[in-house]
Amino acid sequence: MTPLPLQSGTALVRDALGRFLTDITTALPDILAGVVFLVIAGIGIKLVMTGLKVFLKRTVSGESPVYRQFIATIVAVFLWFGVGLSFLSIVGLDGIATSLGTAAGFLALGVSYATSNMIADAVAGVYLLRDEDFNPGDVVDIGGTVGEVKSIELRKTRLTVDDDTVVRGNAEIEKKWTKLDDVDPERVAVAATDGGR
Repeated sequence: MTPLPLQSGTALVRDALGRFLTDITTALPDILAGVVFLVIAGIGIKLVMTGLKVFLKRTVSGESPVYRQFIATIVAVFLWFGVGLSFLSIVGLDGIATSLGTAAGFLALGVSYATSNMIADAVAGVYLLRDEDFNPGDVVDIGGTVGEVKSIELRKTRLTVDDDTVVRGNAEIEKKWTKLDDVDPERVAVAATDGGR
């Protein structure tokens, strides 16, 4: 066997540079299309988010701003994730886009399982914030704890019980609360004196 002749250093560099320029020239239209797509998608998302915020202010104007921001953030994350996957497809990285989409699905499943209690509290908080019968200042019985609702937040509610502040998760409250202002006044007095037992 005869050994292959070695290329000179300049020929090797010239060959690599030529391949690089050819690859860049071939990929340039896809990259430009991707950048144009990102600019148009960014403007579109900005318009959608502005419209969504105006819509939420009009439809749920009496609600906590945290509630409106929660919805807007979820919509924005989904929109930008979709734009990112589309951008990867446009520039010719379909395999990466598919892999990221699949990985994100599994990641979302894991995160939702790990944070299921927090998600349950947030969803229950949305319902409590919208409930006309559950407001700060109301006297409620929550599974044996009788107190006055001090504040309602997205994930938790604060109650005043015998000059103490008790914090409960909204999922727990949503399952078993009773407004004592609407029931028999004798029951309210009994519940207040013996702690609701």
